Amino acid sequence: MRLTIEHHTRYQYREEVRRSTQYLRLTPKSSQRQRIISWELSLPEHATCTTDGFGNVLHVLTLEQPHEDIHILARGEVEILEENAPETESLSPLIFLRHSPLTQPDAAIRQFAARCLDPQGHPNLEALMQAVLEKMPYTPGATQVGDSAAESFARGCGVCQDHSHVFVACCRSLGLPARYVSGYLYTADSSHVAMHAWCEVWYQDSWHTFDVTNQCLSPTQHLKLAVGIDYLDACPVRGVRIGGGTEAMQAHAAVQLQQQQQQ
Repeated sequence: MRLTIEHHTRYQYREEVRRSTQYLRLTPKSSQRQRIISWELSLPEHATCTTDGFGNVLHVLTLEQPHEDIHILARGEVEILEENAPETESLSPLIFLRHSPLTQPDAAIRQFAARCLDPQGHPNLEALMQAVLEKMPYTPGATQVGDSAAESFARGCGVCQDHSHVFVACCRSLGLPARYVSGYLYTADSSHVAMHAWCEVWYQDSWHTFDVTNQCLSPTQHLKLAVGIDYLDACPVRGVRIGGGTEAMQAHAAVQLQQQQQQ
Protein backbone atom coordinates (compact mmCIF):
# COMPACT_ATOMS: atom_id res chain seq x y z
CA MET A 1 0.00 0.00 0.00
CA ARG A 2 1.38 3.39 -1.04
CA LEU A 3 0.25 6.46 0.85
CA THR A 4 0.70 10.18 0.36
CA ILE A 5 0.74 12.41 3.44
CA GLU A 6 0.35 16.16 3.82
CA HIS A 7 0.42 17.52 7.35
CA HIS A 8 0.09 21.23 8.17
CA THR A 9 0.71 22.71 11.63
CA ARG A 10 0.26 26.44 12.25
CA TYR A 11 0.81 28.41 15.44
CA GLN A 12 -0.53 31.96 15.72
CA TYR A 13 0.24 34.22 18.68
CA ARG A 14 -1.64 37.17 20.12
CA GLU A 15 1.63 39.02 20.75
CA GLU A 16 5.03 38.95 19.13
CA VAL A 17 7.24 35.98 20.04
CA ARG A 18 10.79 37.10 20.70
CA ARG A 19 12.38 33.66 20.33
CA SER A 20 11.13 30.09 20.00
CA THR A 21 12.40 26.54 19.60
CA GLN A 22 10.31 23.72 18.16
CA TYR A 23 11.19 20.03 18.46
CA LEU A 24 9.82 18.22 15.41
CA ARG A 25 9.34 14.47 15.20
CA LEU A 26 7.71 14.66 11.81
CA THR A 27 10.06 12.53 9.72
CA PRO A 28 9.46 8.77 9.55
CA LYS A 29 12.23 6.22 9.11
CA SER A 30 12.30 3.28 6.73
CA SER A 31 12.05 -0.09 8.43
CA GLN A 32 10.94 -3.65 7.76
CA ARG A 33 7.34 -2.37 7.90
CA GLN A 34 7.54 0.90 5.97
CA ARG A 35 9.60 2.29 3.10
CA ILE A 36 9.98 6.04 2.75
CA ILE A 37 9.85 6.88 -0.96
CA SER A 38 10.07 10.65 -0.49
CA TRP A 39 9.72 13.02 2.45
CA GLU A 40 10.29 16.72 3.08
CA LEU A 41 9.70 19.37 5.71
CA SER A 42 8.87 22.95 4.75
CA LEU A 43 9.96 25.24 7.61
CA PRO A 44 10.37 28.99 8.11
CA GLU A 45 14.10 28.54 8.83
CA HIS A 46 16.74 25.84 8.59
CA ALA A 47 16.44 23.18 11.30
CA THR A 48 19.14 21.01 12.82
CA CYS A 49 18.55 17.31 12.20
CA THR A 50 19.60 14.72 14.77
CA THR A 51 18.38 11.52 16.44
CA ASP A 52 16.85 11.47 19.91
CA GLY A 53 17.44 8.89 22.62
CA PHE A 54 14.70 6.60 21.30
CA GLY A 55 16.06 6.58 17.75
CA ASN A 56 13.49 9.00 16.36
CA VAL A 57 14.45 11.52 13.69
CA LEU A 58 14.40 14.90 15.46
CA HIS A 59 14.55 18.34 13.85
CA VAL A 60 15.24 21.32 16.10
CA LEU A 61 13.84 24.55 14.68
CA THR A 62 15.01 27.75 16.40
CA LEU A 63 13.63 31.13 15.37
CA GLU A 64 15.84 33.92 16.70
CA GLN A 65 13.90 36.79 15.07
CA PRO A 66 10.56 38.12 16.36
CA HIS A 67 7.56 36.38 14.78
CA GLU A 68 3.80 36.12 15.18
CA ASP A 69 3.15 32.75 13.59
CA ILE A 70 4.87 29.50 12.58
CA HIS A 71 3.81 27.27 9.69
CA ILE A 72 5.21 23.74 9.45
CA LEU A 73 4.47 21.40 6.54
CA ALA A 74 5.43 17.73 6.39
CA ARG A 75 4.66 15.76 3.26
CA GLY A 76 5.79 12.68 1.44
CA GLU A 77 5.05 9.28 0.00
CA VAL A 78 5.51 5.98 1.77
CA GLU A 79 4.91 2.30 1.17
CA ILE A 80 3.52 0.15 3.97
CA LEU A 81 5.20 -3.26 3.80
CA GLU A 82 4.55 -6.74 5.14
CA GLU A 83 2.68 -6.44 8.42
CA ASN A 84 4.40 -9.23 10.34
CA ALA A 85 7.99 -8.31 9.53
CA PRO A 86 9.91 -7.85 12.82
CA GLU A 87 11.72 -4.56 13.31
CA THR A 88 15.39 -4.65 14.27
CA GLU A 89 16.61 -2.09 16.81
CA SER A 90 19.66 -1.56 18.98
CA LEU A 91 17.75 -0.03 21.92
CA SER A 92 16.91 -2.45 24.73
CA PRO A 93 13.14 -2.99 25.17
CA LEU A 94 13.68 -2.95 28.95
CA ILE A 95 13.80 0.86 28.75
CA PHE A 96 10.07 0.75 28.10
CA LEU A 97 9.31 -0.79 31.47
CA ARG A 98 9.89 2.64 33.02
CA HIS A 99 6.86 4.61 34.15
CA SER A 100 6.41 8.34 33.60
CA PRO A 101 4.00 10.88 35.13
CA LEU A 102 1.67 10.37 32.15
CA THR A 103 1.77 6.56 32.32
CA GLN A 104 2.15 5.85 36.06
CA PRO A 105 -0.43 3.16 36.91
CA ASP A 106 -2.48 3.76 40.03
CA ALA A 107 -4.20 1.03 42.06
CA ALA A 108 -7.28 1.08 39.80
CA ILE A 109 -5.21 0.52 36.65
CA ARG A 110 -3.15 -2.24 38.27
CA GLN A 111 -6.30 -4.06 39.39
CA PHE A 112 -7.88 -3.60 35.96
CA ALA A 113 -4.82 -5.04 34.18
CA ALA A 114 -4.60 -8.01 36.55
CA ARG A 115 -8.09 -9.11 35.50
CA CYS A 116 -6.69 -9.93 32.05
CA LEU A 117 -4.31 -12.60 33.37
CA ASP A 118 -5.17 -16.21 32.56
CA PRO A 119 -5.11 -18.93 35.28
CA GLN A 120 -1.39 -19.48 34.61
CA GLY A 121 -0.68 -15.77 35.13
CA HIS A 122 -0.08 -14.95 31.46
CA PRO A 123 -1.56 -11.70 30.15
CA ASN A 124 -4.22 -11.80 27.43
CA LEU A 125 -3.31 -8.59 25.65
CA GLU A 126 -6.08 -8.75 23.08
CA ALA A 127 -8.62 -9.03 25.88
CA LEU A 128 -6.91 -6.14 27.66
CA MET A 129 -7.11 -4.01 24.50
CA GLN A 130 -10.83 -4.71 24.22
CA ALA A 131 -11.40 -4.03 27.90
CA VAL A 132 -9.68 -0.62 27.76
CA LEU A 133 -11.96 0.58 24.95
CA GLU A 134 -15.05 -0.76 26.74
CA LYS A 135 -13.99 1.06 29.90
CA MET A 136 -13.07 4.24 28.00
CA PRO A 137 -15.26 4.81 24.91
CA TYR A 138 -13.76 7.09 22.27
CA THR A 139 -14.96 10.59 23.19
CA PRO A 140 -13.32 13.57 21.44
CA GLY A 141 -12.89 16.62 23.65
CA ALA A 142 -13.41 14.76 26.92
CA THR A 143 -9.76 14.96 27.99
CA GLN A 144 -6.85 17.38 27.81
CA VAL A 145 -3.44 16.76 26.26
CA GLY A 146 -1.79 16.81 29.69
CA ASP A 147 -4.12 14.28 31.34
CA SER A 148 -2.38 11.22 32.77
CA ALA A 149 -3.42 7.61 32.29
CA ALA A 150 -4.85 7.52 35.81
CA GLU A 151 -6.91 10.69 35.20
CA SER A 152 -8.38 9.59 31.88
CA PHE A 153 -9.01 6.06 33.21
CA ALA A 154 -10.93 7.47 36.18
CA ARG A 155 -12.95 9.71 33.81
CA GLY A 156 -13.92 6.65 31.79
CA CYS A 157 -13.49 8.11 28.30
CA GLY A 158 -10.86 9.55 26.02
CA VAL A 159 -9.16 9.57 22.63
CA CYS A 160 -6.29 7.62 21.10
CA GLN A 161 -3.69 9.33 23.29
CA ASP A 162 -5.58 8.35 26.46
CA HIS A 163 -6.22 4.79 25.25
CA SER A 164 -2.52 4.39 24.50
CA HIS A 165 -1.38 5.79 27.85
CA VAL A 166 -3.72 3.50 29.77
CA PHE A 167 -2.80 0.41 27.74
CA VAL A 168 0.92 1.13 28.14
CA ALA A 169 0.44 1.65 31.90
CA CYS A 170 -1.42 -1.66 32.16
CA CYS A 171 1.26 -3.58 30.25
CA ARG A 172 4.12 -2.15 32.28
CA SER A 173 2.27 -2.97 35.50
CA LEU A 174 2.23 -6.60 34.27
CA GLY A 175 5.98 -6.54 33.60
CA LEU A 176 5.79 -6.15 29.82
CA PRO A 177 7.82 -3.46 28.03
CA ALA A 178 5.39 -1.18 26.19
CA ARG A 179 5.82 2.04 24.26
CA TYR A 180 3.74 4.89 22.92
CA VAL A 181 3.72 5.37 19.13
CA SER A 182 2.74 8.47 17.17
CA GLY A 183 2.05 8.53 13.47
CA TYR A 184 -0.54 8.59 10.73
CA LEU A 185 -3.46 6.29 10.01
CA TYR A 186 -5.07 5.72 6.63
CA THR A 187 -8.83 5.11 6.50
CA ALA A 188 -11.28 5.30 3.62
CA ASP A 189 -13.40 7.67 5.74
CA SER A 190 -12.12 11.16 4.96
CA SER A 191 -13.68 12.51 8.17
CA HIS A 192 -11.43 10.30 10.31
CA VAL A 193 -8.54 12.06 12.04
CA ALA A 194 -5.32 11.09 10.24
CA MET A 195 -2.95 11.84 13.13
CA HIS A 196 -3.01 8.88 15.47
CA ALA A 197 -1.45 7.16 18.49
CA TRP A 198 -1.17 3.48 19.28
CA CYS A 199 1.03 1.10 21.30
CA GLU A 200 3.67 -1.54 20.83
CA VAL A 201 4.36 -4.29 23.35
CA TRP A 202 7.50 -6.42 23.52
CA TYR A 203 7.02 -10.15 23.85
CA GLN A 204 8.28 -13.26 22.02
CA ASP A 205 11.40 -11.25 21.10
CA SER A 206 9.67 -8.64 18.94
CA TRP A 207 7.38 -5.60 19.06
CA HIS A 208 3.66 -6.20 18.50
CA THR A 209 1.12 -3.52 17.56
CA PHE A 210 -2.00 -2.73 19.61
CA ASP A 211 -4.27 0.03 18.30
CA VAL A 212 -6.77 0.29 21.13
CA THR A 213 -8.96 2.96 19.54
CA ASN A 214 -9.51 0.91 16.37
CA GLN A 215 -9.18 -2.53 18.01
CA CYS A 216 -6.47 -3.41 15.52
CA LEU A 217 -3.45 -5.70 15.79
CA SER A 218 -2.13 -5.29 12.24
CA PRO A 219 -0.24 -2.09 11.36
CA THR A 220 -1.07 -2.35 7.66
CA GLN A 221 -2.55 1.17 7.53
CA HIS A 222 -0.26 2.80 10.09
CA LEU A 223 2.75 4.98 9.33
CA LYS A 224 5.03 5.29 12.35
CA LEU A 225 6.67 8.64 13.11
CA ALA A 226 8.11 8.27 16.61
CA VAL A 227 8.11 6.15 19.76
CA GLY A 228 8.64 6.95 23.42
CA ILE A 229 7.74 6.32 27.01
CA ASP A 230 4.66 8.52 26.54
CA TYR A 231 3.13 11.28 24.39
CA LEU A 232 5.73 13.87 25.35
CA ASP A 233 8.55 11.72 23.94
CA ALA A 234 6.79 11.02 20.63
CA CYS A 235 4.52 13.99 19.87
CA PRO A 236 5.09 15.40 16.36
CA VAL A 237 5.55 19.04 17.45
CA ARG A 238 6.61 20.35 20.85
CA GLY A 239 8.21 23.66 21.67
CA VAL A 240 9.11 26.50 23.99
CA ARG A 241 9.00 30.26 23.41
CA ILE A 242 9.69 33.63 24.94
CA GLY A 243 6.75 36.02 24.62
CA GLY A 244 3.73 35.58 22.38
CA GLY A 245 0.92 35.69 24.93
CA THR A 246 -1.88 33.27 24.16
CA GLU A 247 -1.56 30.99 21.16
CA ALA A 248 -3.88 29.28 18.69
CA MET A 249 -2.74 26.04 17.08
CA GLN A 250 -4.30 24.50 13.99
CA ALA A 251 -3.24 21.12 12.64
CA HIS A 252 -4.54 19.19 9.66
CA ALA A 253 -3.23 15.94 8.22
CA ALA A 254 -4.43 14.18 5.07
CA VAL A 255 -3.45 10.58 4.34
CA GLN A 256 -4.50 9.18 0.98
CA LEU A 257 -3.89 6.14 -1.17
CA GLN A 258 -1.62 6.92 -4.08
CA GLN A 259 -3.96 7.72 -6.97
CA GLN A 260 -2.77 4.95 -9.31
CA GLN A 261 -3.71 2.33 -6.71
CA GLN A 262 -7.28 3.59 -6.55
CA GLN A 263 -7.92 2.98 -10.27
